Amino acid sequence: MIEAIGFTILGFVLMEISGWAIHKYLMHGPLWMIHKTHHKHSDSFLELNDLFSLLFGSVAVLLIFLGIGKLDYRFWLGIGISLYGLLYFLLHDILIHRRIKWLDRPKSSFLQGIFKAHQAHHYSDKKDDAVSFGLFLVPKKYFKTKDR
Repeated sequence: MIEAIGFTILGFVLMEISGWAIHKYLMHGPLWMIHKTHHKHSDSFLELNDLFSLLFGSVAVLLIFLGIGKLDYRFWLGIGISLYGLLYFLLHDILIHRRIKWLDRPKSSFLQGIFKAHQAHHYSDKKDDAVSFGLFLVPKKYFKTKDR
């Protein structure tokens, strides 16, 4: 059971770290033509950028299928990546971008910090002007309140 929890957490953490690097160096690099659809305002529900979610989701599904027979590390890594994807969808697509209007703006200081960091990321629609590339790994300055 401890291994299952450990590999699930590892999958989640690896997804945030690799997601940060992929976002900074690939999406804001050679894959900008796809990712820029996320930085341009559109009334369309789907964006070309959603292909990245399909890619990451496919990796999770593949790992789950490869490890399901023995419930080995691959299965639990896939579960961790899937949990990350679920939280990404809830935080990024619903709470921050409001692609589905289920939740109101964040009220907790932690979620407000994530929200502020993502707003800063979208301040520019240029490939090279972006800051804050992670969903959870964001600079401390976004968590500071005006009182401190």
